[in-house]
Amino acid sequence: MGIRTIAYYFREAFLSIFRNGWLSLAAAATVAISLVILGCSLLVVVNTDRLADQLESSVEISAFLKDGLEQEEIRELNDKIRFLPGVVEVQFVPKEEALQEMRRSFGSRQDILDGLEDDNPLPDTFRVKTRRADQVVEVARKISSLDGVEDVRYGQGLVERLVVVTRWIRVVGVGAMILVGAAAIFLISTTIRLSVFARRREIGIMKYLGATNWFVRFPFLIEGMVLGLLGSLLAAALVYTGYLSLVEHMARAMPFIPLVSDGQVIFRLLAGLVGLGLCIGALGSTISIHRFLNV
Repeated sequence: MGIRTIAYYFREAFLSIFRNGWLSLAAAATVAISLVILGCSLLVVVNTDRLADQLESSVEISAFLKDGLEQEEIRELNDKIRFLPGVVEVQFVPKEEALQEMRRSFGSRQDILDGLEDDNPLPDTFRVKTRRADQVVEVARKISSLDGVEDVRYGQGLVERLVVVTRWIRVVGVGAMILVGAAAIFLISTTIRLSVFARRREIGIMKYLGATNWFVRFPFLIEGMVLGLLGSLLAAALVYTGYLSLVEHMARAMPFIPLVSDGQVIFRLLAGLVGLGLCIGALGSTISIHRFLNV
């Protein structure tokens, strides 16, 4: 492919963009609006996923031990629990430490617990965390079967509901992204099809004179990618500005709901939007001109 041919492709692409100014503006705006919606959906999914991960990581199993266990037996239990599949953290809490924690939780009313030091009713406990919330039930069942374990608590019922809710959040989020992405491709292909339709006679003459499909297709491909790039850059700027404003507002108004503010995560998301805009423009052009090349 020579330099003159490449120059011709780009010249035709930009001439078409300027020749159909309002149509090109509508196409770029369509991409921008679609990608803004998609970008917002992605940010909702990312933040929801992070919140779900935080909720899952806060779920822990409390394994209460029988009274009178020797230190060697406790160490053996610690090793057995630590090597169970899915376990990522095991913490041993002696009954004395558990009593101190209870005192702190009572605040100014800790005098209620006076006198329990000599006859501490609390058991020694292992606090266990799993890699995922859906592993809690199985790990708790295995811990309860170990010798020396009196009882196991992990928020029965709540954990199961949490697993179902987080799974649905992720499924709905991914489904929403797929639907919005498909809508963006449909809209840009429809818009560019109007541009192709306006030049259908020119395409017919080029085909009659022996132009190859790729020779005809390339200017439209470049046109679609340029429009997709322009729309995606605008969308990335809008999403970035709006999200930073939201993060600052939430930090002041509701600091207990931390939004994702990692620069790398946001940069990857915005770069993905720009890349997707290019792909949407290219795919939209390909779909639009395909029918005319087959005529």
